[in-house]
Amino acid sequence: MPSGDFISNAGYETILQRLNDGRRTCKDVEELLKMRASAEEKYGKELVSIVRKAGGSAEICTLKASFEEMKTQIENVGNLHIQLSGLLKEEVKRMEEFRERQKEQRKKFEVIMEKVQKSKISLYKKTIDSKKAYDQRCKEADEAEQTAERLGSAPTATPKQIEKMNTKSKQCREAAVEAEKQYKSNIEQLERIRQEWESTHIETCEMFQQQEEDRISVIRNALWVHCNQLSMQCVKDDECCESVRKSLENCDVIADNNNFVEMKKCNPTPPAPIEYQSYYDNNASVQRNGGAGFVEGVKKRFSNLLPGSCTFGSKLNINDGVSEPPGMVPAGTSDGVYASIPIVHQSQQSSKEYKAIYDYIAQGEDELSISIGDVLEVIEEGEDGWWTVHRNGLTGLVPGSYLAKE
Repeated sequence: MPSGDFISNAGYETILQRLNDGRRTCKDVEELLKMRASAEEKYGKELVSIVRKAGGSAEICTLKASFEEMKTQIENVGNLHIQLSGLLKEEVKRMEEFRERQKEQRKKFEVIMEKVQKSKISLYKKTIDSKKAYDQRCKEADEAEQTAERLGSAPTATPKQIEKMNTKSKQCREAAVEAEKQYKSNIEQLERIRQEWESTHIETCEMFQQQEEDRISVIRNALWVHCNQLSMQCVKDDECCESVRKSLENCDVIADNNNFVEMKKCNPTPPAPIEYQSYYDNNASVQRNGGAGFVEGVKKRFSNLLPGSCTFGSKLNINDGVSEPPGMVPAGTSDGVYASIPIVHQSQQSSKEYKAIYDYIAQGEDELSISIGDVLEVIEEGEDGWWTVHRNGLTGLVPGSYLAKE
């Protein structure tokens, strides 16, 4: 067997390299889980932050409830991702503890293997040296015996020379025998060390194999659990979304609009249109000054003087008396050509009949409710557009634009 194969530790070193690669894989998995945990935590916190910044307070009714449910479920999803981050961090911690335990176990067996390997190499070298010494002694003994034999058969050799050579040959043989004993002893010790190394190597390899099986199982299970956690997270996310979808199913467009109208309604009827108002018909201040009344009185008086237009009987003589219209004072010795001037009392208010053309619901205590077709007596026409009217024993204010003359 070549010496290199006997003291070679290539198989053991290959196993150690495999274990080192496995340890590096453990660290890679830990780093992956750490980064995933960091991403999950960051994502969860971002979702919670989004919910806190989201508005929606201006909305009302069912859509507001759906929007609030959306915000609630987004926050729930964020918290679930933060919880997932915690689970991943715990898994990383377990992986680190597992890796450290394997490291301690490996270290014990590596120390034993290193010690046995050193003993085997040392004794192997010693055995090789003893073999070389044994070979050298045997060679010297053979040469000495051959020289003594030749010298003994030589006719010129003296007995003293022959005896001396025989003594030397004997000594060389004794040295060869002693070297052989040492060589055999080293071989026996080396065999014991080899057997010890082999048993230790088998025990160590079995332990390393068990470690490798545990490592593969742990990493496999960790990745499997990680996938299960992600799947469960997806299920929980979908449950949150389903809750939002159910809330949206209850969102009623008509109900929201009706709720808005009910909350924000003000006047149940639309405002009346703005109508044309004659200056001469509605300017009460001019009437109170008597100007318009004077002109009207003259027109009426002159119309009575026209032939065939008198409503108070046949008056052929211009000097005949003409009945005065209400509110008029006779002009005394007037010849009937001039109309009398009406006396307008400032304390009296005009009284006219008007008809309601729109419904109006009173908004205040001083107002009066009216319906289309009601006949009203206008007591005062206010310049601000509000008229004082009388109906069925009730008096109050109504918009003047809601009335029209009978």
